[in-house]
Amino acid sequence: MKKKFVLRIFFFIIIFFSLLFFFFKSKNKDVVIKQEEKVIENKIESSNIIKDVSYISKDSRGNEYKLEASEGIIDQKENNYISLTSVKGFISLIDYNLIEISSNFGKYNINNYDTIFSENVKISYLDNVIKGEYLNFSWDKNLMIIKKNVVLKNDKTSLKADVIEVDITTKNIKIFMYEENKKINIKTLN
Repeated sequence: MKKKFVLRIFFFIIIFFSLLFFFFKSKNKDVVIKQEEKVIENKIESSNIIKDVSYISKDSRGNEYKLEASEGIIDQKENNYISLTSVKGFISLIDYNLIEISSNFGKYNINNYDTIFSENVKISYLDNVIKGEYLNFSWDKNLMIIKKNVVLKNDKTSLKADVIEVDITTKNIKIFMYEENKKINIKTLN
């Protein structure tokens, strides 16, 4: 009888330790799985960063808009927008010279190709350079609107204004101030 009792206790101890072993092993797996989930979540959150971004679009007439940036971040809430860093834009028109745009930052709409350039914006075309802090470019409307500390320079003229609008189809330029009593500052360079 003592033998049966000892065997039962021994059998009970083996079952008890086996259960403990499996319990702690499964707990450890949960921790590992949870850690892996965190790593996966972090990868998903950081996967919206794109290095060396480049987009090219053409219209029916053969005009081309190329956009490059050192980095792009896809907006999680509005995934058709990409925030850009160190941005360069190139507009190649069939009947006109190349228009180059650069800025520190930008926001690109992948659906309609509209781009906002911001901070240290520079537009170069022919012998003209326009600088400002904000540029809204619409590919559909063929329109560039540059604002904030706007300066247009070429070999003959220096001009300061609040806003310059450039229609890239007609090549018409509108220059104006926000306040009617303020005047556009134009200097002739010698």
